[in-house]
Amino acid sequence: MNNKIGFVSLGCSKNLVDTENMIGIMAKEGYEIVSDPAEADIIVVNTCGFIDSAKEEAINTLLEMAEYKNENCKLLVCAGCLSQRYSEDIKKELPEVDVILGTGSYKDIAVAVKEALEKGKSQYLGDINFEITDEERIRTTPDYMAYIKIGEGCDNFCTYCAIPSIRGKYRSRKMESIIAEAGKMADEGVKEIILVAQDTTRYGIDLYGEKKLPELLRRLCAIEKLRWVRVHYCYPEAIDDELIEVFKTEEKLVKYLDIPVQHGCDSVLKRMGRKTTRAQILDRVSKLRREVNGITLRTSIITGFPGETREEFESLLSFVEEARFDRMGVFAYSMEEGTPAAKLPGQIDEEVKEARREAVMEKAREISKEHNEAMLDKVFEVVVEGFEDNLYFGRSGGESVDVDPKIYFGSLDELNEGDFIKVKIVNFDEYDLYGEQVED
Repeated sequence: MNNKIGFVSLGCSKNLVDTENMIGIMAKEGYEIVSDPAEADIIVVNTCGFIDSAKEEAINTLLEMAEYKNENCKLLVCAGCLSQRYSEDIKKELPEVDVILGTGSYKDIAVAVKEALEKGKSQYLGDINFEITDEERIRTTPDYMAYIKIGEGCDNFCTYCAIPSIRGKYRSRKMESIIAEAGKMADEGVKEIILVAQDTTRYGIDLYGEKKLPELLRRLCAIEKLRWVRVHYCYPEAIDDELIEVFKTEEKLVKYLDIPVQHGCDSVLKRMGRKTTRAQILDRVSKLRREVNGITLRTSIITGFPGETREEFESLLSFVEEARFDRMGVFAYSMEEGTPAAKLPGQIDEEVKEARREAVMEKAREISKEHNEAMLDKVFEVVVEGFEDNLYFGRSGGESVDVDPKIYFGSLDELNEGDFIKVKIVNFDEYDLYGEQVED
């Protein structure tokens, strides 16, 4: 009888792609994939280890899954960033874990599981700079959308970030491989693809000697059966006129850009190791809004970075007010061992970091509400995602999966998940929009 294997994927969408690759590998090996951990003989937790809250979630999930070892579960597998970064700690502190797979070794999952079934334990911590190759992937996202990872690792070396030591140097995936996968997905019914990498704007430099994201986007938009192409994680200094022109001219490229800026004060940006300035960011934001009609801009902000003075924080608040990003994720600085920022003087108290985070969030809520008010009476193409409390909900091009608010709407029709319909916005709150279906 085949062993049953279940997967829990934590962290970012890039991690989810790795999980889907592992599912594909194990299905090809003859394992039965199950969604309920209670039914699984083998449980795989693909972890995030980026910041303290992610590490805590990963450890708690591993302990929760370990409870199933009193029932059916024979093996508990810890994969991903936590494994790569803390393999020795996991062996000492979490004896319930039978298999440790680093970020460079998810492709070894079948070998590692077989070894552990025979010997009780196994560990694979391969080269984090592995070459990206095509895998037999089984998607876990809804049928109408999928993520495509276009690169791995990072060369930016921001002082607060451990990703280069966990994921390796930046490597682009070959363009033909990406186009082939997107075409296959489109033939299978996928309507929206979301491109992800640690830095999508760097795509192609290592393989082709120049930035190739604009060309990649044009070629993806030419795939007839795709409806929406979306791109995440665009660093502001690399958003050039060529990329803006693609956003202006390609109809299938949704007018949505995720730009992680992290701060708005030059002295803090310098300590962070960022390669841009406040003025350059504001210039890009202004040009995007001027050139790309109706574009939605999302960003992420860190408060309480080491040495952040009251004046530097006030500078951040004024930057947020001036830039007026439509969506913002705001995070209190998390000290990561082994990073340059962990050694900087002026580490800030948790209470101060959180108070500053809340102050930025309050401003973000004001801006979000203002953004939503401007949407009143406008009509948007919306993908249906589900139904709750007598209303359908979904997203327009201005909202991405999981990270952004929803559009809730009524309809006299019976709609299905993945349908694309037109919705007129009639109400709003701080985050969500409310509307009614209208005829095309």
